[in-house]
Amino acid sequence: MSIVREGLILSRRDLAHWGRQPWTPIFNLLFTIMLLLVFAFIFGGSIELPGGGDYIHFLLPGMMTLAMMFGVETTMTTMANDAKKGITDRFRSMPISDASVSLGRAGADMVSSTVEIVILLIGGLLLGWRATNSPLAGLLAVVLLLWLRFAVLWIGIYLGLTVGKHEGATVLVQVLVWPIGFLSNVFAAPEFMPNWLGAVASWNPISATATAVRELFGNPTGVTGGWLDDYSLLAAVAWPLVITAVFVPLSAHAYRRLRK
Repeated sequence: MSIVREGLILSRRDLAHWGRQPWTPIFNLLFTIMLLLVFAFIFGGSIELPGGGDYIHFLLPGMMTLAMMFGVETTMTTMANDAKKGITDRFRSMPISDASVSLGRAGADMVSSTVEIVILLIGGLLLGWRATNSPLAGLLAVVLLLWLRFAVLWIGIYLGLTVGKHEGATVLVQVLVWPIGFLSNVFAAPEFMPNWLGAVASWNPISATATAVRELFGNPTGVTGGWLDDYSLLAAVAWPLVITAVFVPLSAHAYRRLRK
């Protein structure tokens, strides 16, 4: 329980820091909203969906999923800055668990991610998006979004502790995030892509969460057959579990190496 208590204390530290300097989370949110507006109003009229449906109903769950993926860069930058400024060294000199530092960062980000989802939902409602399933299904969709965010946070933590201090690390993360984010069904249905590209997009963890969230909200999924149509909910749970299982131990190992 001491790890949880220490993690909560460090989470409050990160939240207080964002409260004093809120521009980074605000700009991240504005960027996501800008992408939503660009695709909804500029490209939306030319993008078709298998089985039909209003594009904004397809787009918003995908944008919320992509926003969760953007947490990699923010987390990497924060962890790297703490290491550069010697804050991490001070944490290591305190009688606290090593895990509490990463848990504190993750906890603060989960709070900000929840706020981000709420704002995107409000923006979607203003643009005409609607959920047609039960409130419980909608709540489960939000849980799946946060579950994905929690998993990718550990990628950001690992990168922040390893390559984050080097020049060009931000570019490296953008090269990682953008192709993975766009090579999915966030903006277009894989069925309209070339066969090989559609297969890659279907196996993307982002596609699994986006499809499951659309299904839970009662929105068009853009999928009319195949394994993703049948097992999107299972995949949306399994993919983040695999990512977490891989990167939590890697992050712990990277943190311990900082002692050397």
